[in-house]
Amino acid sequence: MANNFIKQEKLNLFRKTIANKIQNGFVVIEQNEKTPFTVLYKEGRKVNHSLNFLICCATLGMWSLPWLYMTQVTAKDKKVLVAIDEEGVVFEEKCYLG
Repeated sequence: MANNFIKQEKLNLFRKTIANKIQNGFVVIEQNEKTPFTVLYKEGRKVNHSLNFLICCATLGMWSLPWLYMTQVTAKDKKVLVAIDEEGVVFEEKCYLG
């Protein structure tokens, strides 16, 4: 009975993790209930380079670092795997887009 409770607790944590990701804009693209894992996808945000160039010029280049961050991090698509391993631990791992 206690073992079943632990499994249910881990499944609830797994579902809560997925719900948090969906709330943050991710979409489920693959899911398996038997081996519990879910792959989620989030499209990157578009960067307005013209506006950022003008801001960079107005701030004498100081805006170049935030602009670079937006271009390299927030503009890229994200794919995440959420799963439960053999020990029953919920984990999250970035997937490579390909």
